Amino acid sequence: MDIDIGIKKTDRAKIAEGLSHLLADTYTLYLKTHNFHWNVTGPMFNTLHVMFMTQYTELSLAVDLIAERIRSLGHYAPGSYSDFAKLSSIKDAEGTPKAVEMIKQLVAGQEAVVRTARSIFPAAEKAGDEATADLLTQRIQLHEKTAWMLRSLLED
Repeated sequence: MDIDIGIKKTDRAKIAEGLSHLLADTYTLYLKTHNFHWNVTGPMFNTLHVMFMTQYTELSLAVDLIAERIRSLGHYAPGSYSDFAKLSSIKDAEGTPKAVEMIKQLVAGQEAVVRTARSIFPAAEKAGDEATADLLTQRIQLHEKTAWMLRSLLED
């Protein structure tokens, strides 16, 4: 059955493509954050272990919201490691970095997700896709706040 939600098919395809990149970034950041949760050591262990758990839990919920928005637009959501590797702007961590390096990588990852979310806004606004715009606004706000919180751990 054809989709008739007031957004043209071509616009839905462009938005879904952008959201696929956002999904890949979010899932890659989820995986990296979970990895760091498991492997963090040092004097900030407890603080970071708990903080990373909060962050990866939120990210795990976010991937579902993003994927379901893609499906609502009539497209299939990417869902494999190979898809995510092609679509994500976030690279895997190599080895097990020290805690401060973990924080720096997670700040960079949070900011990458913000940039990806922002890049989708023009297509969503042009199409009058308020649902996607709302999702993007929420993602941007959360990731900017998380990046700030992580950055604050790096200050003297």
